[in-house]
Amino acid sequence: MSSRFDELRILSGNGNPALAQAICNRLGVRLGDVTITRFANENIFVRLNESVREKDVFVIQSLASPLSDRILELLIMLDACRRASAGRVTAVVPFYAYGRTDKRDQPRVPITARLLADMIQVAGAQQLVTIDLHAGQIQGFFSIPVDELSCMGLLVRYFRDRGWDDVVVVSSDIGFAKRARNFAEQLGAPLAIVEKRHTARADTDGEEGGDAVSLIGDVAGKRCILVDDEVNTGRSLINAAELLERRGAREVYAAVVHPVLGGDGAERLRNSAIRELVTTDTLPVPAEKSWPGLRILTVAPLLAEVIQRIHSGVSVHTIFPPRSLAC
Repeated sequence: MSSRFDELRILSGNGNPALAQAICNRLGVRLGDVTITRFANENIFVRLNESVREKDVFVIQSLASPLSDRILELLIMLDACRRASAGRVTAVVPFYAYGRTDKRDQPRVPITARLLADMIQVAGAQQLVTIDLHAGQIQGFFSIPVDELSCMGLLVRYFRDRGWDDVVVVSSDIGFAKRARNFAEQLGAPLAIVEKRHTARADTDGEEGGDAVSLIGDVAGKRCILVDDEVNTGRSLINAAELLERRGAREVYAAVVHPVLGGDGAERLRNSAIRELVTTDTLPVPAEKSWPGLRILTVAPLLAEVIQRIHSGVSVHTIFPPRSLAC
């Protein structure tokens, strides 16, 4: 289909270059030539080595570690595209950082997810594509169009292909119960919910902690699939897995979209009761943080299809089944 813009251009920061290249391979286009330099004074410099004038530009950047550098790379790339007279600039952010700081739940604290949204818009993004936000209301922090995609269907298909008939889907927290219910319905399995007593650990590891204290549902003799949107230190998943084992679960698996794996989270998960952690490549996982029980599914086909549809002016959400939109 034709587009109102001259050509499609895909640029990538250092957040997840392998994913950006995989997307280009699916689309049959060349990854744009960009130079990103870090000077001795820690200033980041970006130069576009080709014209983007009147082009439909997609800037792909996962907000991975080191996080502050990746955010600045994204903002500077967006600004460079705007100042180079790009026809349209779309920020493709597979993992949106600071998603947990989406409200003021304590006195005198910021709403950093909103601050990041403001910066992305001011830098020059005219629309945003992202995957499974931690909180859906983050979409409302933007005044530009936001396409929030869901990879829950990708994880569902992985477990559906295993052909198990003794599965229980377990929400790792009451707050995630709605999306876990949709996951269970797509898999045709019952739902259980772990109730936690929350403890604020933002000052130590950046992840909302909590002790698994009770379980709603029956998991005795079942294969349990813990579902969540991201895993950082792994404490929540590991505590939930231990609770499930105490309640008689046969095996425990985990399905999460974003593998943040901060600190020694990978080592904890490697030595935990979770037999397999199934996740995606929205964030890169360094070789030293991989282990035999880690399974990574690629989101490149999904993002490539969405980019092509946006470029061609075709509806994005028609590629999703109705229930997956609510995941």
